[in-house]
Amino acid sequence: MVRSILERIAAPVRGLHQAAYLLAGLTLASQALALLRDRIFAHTFGAGQVLDLYYAAFRMPDLVFALVSSLVSAYVLIPRIAGMDREKTRQLLSESTLFLLLVGGLICAVLAVFMPQFLALLYPNFVVSTHQTEFLLLARILLIQPILLGLSGIISSVTQVHRRFMLFALSPLLYNLGIIFGAVLLYPLWGLPGIGIGVVIGAVAYLGIHIPVVMNAGVMPRFRLPTFSLMFSVVRDSVPRSLALGVNSIMILILTAIASRLGAGGISVFTFASNLEAVPLALIGSSYAIAAFPALSEALSLERRDEFMNILSASSRHIILWSVTALGLIAVLRAHIVRVVLGSGAFDWNATRLTAALLAILAVGLVVDALELLFSRALYAARQSWRPLLYQLAGATFTIVLAVVFLALPHSTLVEPMASFLKVDDVTGTPILLLAFATILGQFFLVGLSLFALRKIAPGLGSTLISSFIDGCVGAFAGGAAAYVTLVFEGGIAPLTTLISVFTQGFVAGIVGLAAAASALYFIENEEFRIVTSALYRLLRREDAKSAALEPVIEEPPHS
Repeated sequence: MVRSILERIAAPVRGLHQAAYLLAGLTLASQALALLRDRIFAHTFGAGQVLDLYYAAFRMPDLVFALVSSLVSAYVLIPRIAGMDREKTRQLLSESTLFLLLVGGLICAVLAVFMPQFLALLYPNFVVSTHQTEFLLLARILLIQPILLGLSGIISSVTQVHRRFMLFALSPLLYNLGIIFGAVLLYPLWGLPGIGIGVVIGAVAYLGIHIPVVMNAGVMPRFRLPTFSLMFSVVRDSVPRSLALGVNSIMILILTAIASRLGAGGISVFTFASNLEAVPLALIGSSYAIAAFPALSEALSLERRDEFMNILSASSRHIILWSVTALGLIAVLRAHIVRVVLGSGAFDWNATRLTAALLAILAVGLVVDALELLFSRALYAARQSWRPLLYQLAGATFTIVLAVVFLALPHSTLVEPMASFLKVDDVTGTPILLLAFATILGQFFLVGLSLFALRKIAPGLGSTLISSFIDGCVGAFAGGAAAYVTLVFEGGIAPLTTLISVFTQGFVAGIVGLAAAASALYFIENEEFRIVTSALYRLLRREDAKSAALEPVIEEPPHS
């Protein structure tokens, strides 16, 4: 029994759609734990200053990960390892590991020393908080996390080359379990630093699950000083991706700093809404982007441009169809989603409504968020590594400028109409809606730039996506309308006074909405819907397809 389970975990998965749906299933388990983590936070702290401090402290380590830990990127290591013998692989892993420990450790040490000054610059409102000492210690503890995740990126390259697909996907589950452990058991003992220790424990587990694979392969890193020739080539090829991640982290850091000035709870509700939007983004966008990347790279390396175009177009069409369809359900069920996941304990009704409004805005940008994950990888596959960096820089600048301009406008210009439309005009803190609005406009701008860049290597791509968008709108309308009618009907049956009643009403409406969306897509004979049902059937049957296994690549740190 145990042997059968282990063999299934180690088995490769073949086919673009089978790989994407298996990834989606494992991601769903990880996201479920992440939502449980958020519920614990919301129940314990509510949308207030304590949770704002936790999320604010996380931004600096995320930036360190982006700028330092990703310098030894899995995007660069995997192609090298795949063509190396055992001894050269060990040398590459050993030098990369020590390089990360030396460079990353030095930067984290400097940040730890000057952390009070950095925090005072970014979050002046928090410096006078009664939790100032805990906030400072938490920020310093969290600096251990990017080093551990960077080491995971190096070690997991072996896991991916050896195609331990499911094993790789279990890492985020362990990471979130560590955070939950810190929040439930360590916070009552040590306060905010206890949650930080839980994060470190999760990051250790994230790293540790890959060590048996590396040991079994005989390539466990040893103490070996980095050589300039080897590390220069790795870092040189990693720099564009590292800087692109860094730009995104800087943008989030700046938006977080702005949110900290909009009142207590602003950072928390914005982060909660972003984490909720991250669930369909991970299931739809990340799954297809990760699954397609190796196939896109192989197609271009073999000069098969038609195959590249087909893979990119197919992945984009599926992303658009399911993202737009999901938007219809999220828009109708947003309040139920927030109440079920977060509506507990100290998380009051006003925080619930504001988070739901933010979720509705961010869900509009779901399709472009998901497409950008795919398009950036397509550009990397085409060896245009600097384009995603430049586009990220332009998109981040555009987003921040819009946020500042929007906040400078009179409330009657944007805040009040937006709050009224989303039915939160009587809730305090509605200026935070402008940050979400600026974020999705920045993502639309970024995807437009990427699509423009892809016109040479994938000519006519845009025209192939129109039908999927139209069909997605049909599915969204059918699903959203069915869910709304179901909610109206259920509203007269039982009051929404308990978690069970809220969950049951939202679950039934969601199932009816999904069934209606599926029926609509079946009725209009949508090709992507037919492919999905066929691929899921083959995945359950564990049938092999003709294409090669598609492995994921670790880059972004898990959500805080």
